[in-house]
Amino acid sequence: CFFTFSTRLEDLRVKLENEGLVNISYVIVNHQETYSQRKFHLLKESVSDYITVYQQDEQQADVWTTLNGNKDDFLIYDRCGRLVYHLGLPYSFLSFQYVEESIKIAYCENKCGNCSYMEPEIDGICENITKKADEKLAEIEPKPTGQHSHHHNLHRHRQHH
Repeated sequence: CFFTFSTRLEDLRVKLENEGLVNISYVIVNHQETYSQRKFHLLKESVSDYITVYQQDEQQADVWTTLNGNKDDFLIYDRCGRLVYHLGLPYSFLSFQYVEESIKIAYCENKCGNCSYMEPEIDGICENITKKADEKLAEIEPKPTGQHSHHHNLHRHRQHH
């Protein structure tokens, strides 16, 4: 199971990087249970050096308990270290778009205004992501089929500064 997860996480990392979303830190926190501890080396080998695998010490407080989460959760922080999304099952399955979209939103939105961590090229990258998302929505938007059909607009709201 962890091999599939780590492969999908690596694929997502590469996809986002190819879209221009760089300088994102990815961390996998290994569970404290004995089975997970024994499989740590396999988990670490299943991801690239761009994804950190954190091994919890059996004597320390459990990271997941401290963060009010579970071992399969995704916690997505913005560049200022604020928790933006906490996704639990089933929203944390990488086969769905929730994790990817949450990372993109955390990456692109400026919730606190002018940010010293923002780089000039990020605005262009985020505009391209929004444009692609809007094009996808336009493709799936229902088309009128008869006299009594109603046209509903699907909107996606994002802030760009």
